[in-house]
Amino acid sequence: MKVLSVNVGLPRQVVFNGQIVTTSIFKDPVKGPIMLRKLNLDGDRQADLTVHGGLDKAVYSYPAEHYDYWRKQFPNMDLIWGMFGENFTTEGLMEDAVNIGDQFQIGSAKLVATQPRMPCYKLGVRFGRMDVIRRFMASRRPGIYFKVLQEG
Repeated sequence: MKVLSVNVGLPRQVVFNGQIVTTSIFKDPVKGPIMLRKLNLDGDRQADLTVHGGLDKAVYSYPAEHYDYWRKQFPNMDLIWGMFGENFTTEGLMEDAVNIGDQFQIGSAKLVATQPRMPCYKLGVRFGRMDVIRRFMASRRPGIYFKVLQEG
């Protein structure tokens, strides 16, 4: 397993379908190492802690291998690393090879897989189209949430 990109974002307000939405799904790649803490990476926050974040969903990982699939689904979109709101864009860490409870080390940090992602409407906000949520669920490409066992 290899981390290709580390992505962070802070809550921001965006207009979607005439409504103001506060979201942190817009993640940007960072250069160089940053600290992974119990609840998130430095420079990253969740906008709605009632459904996002917390100890069991501190870090979200999404396989880079899925991006080719999505580029075929949305050929006119520029799908940059972090597009799915992931903190880690990975290579070689596929959902069907990971079980809840599996532990990983990334740099000096230790993580444990906790659950697959169930997307909320903010994925639709990120893509500018709500049909992406249904398509995301049907694709069986959910990505993986992690709990931080050791900061690093």
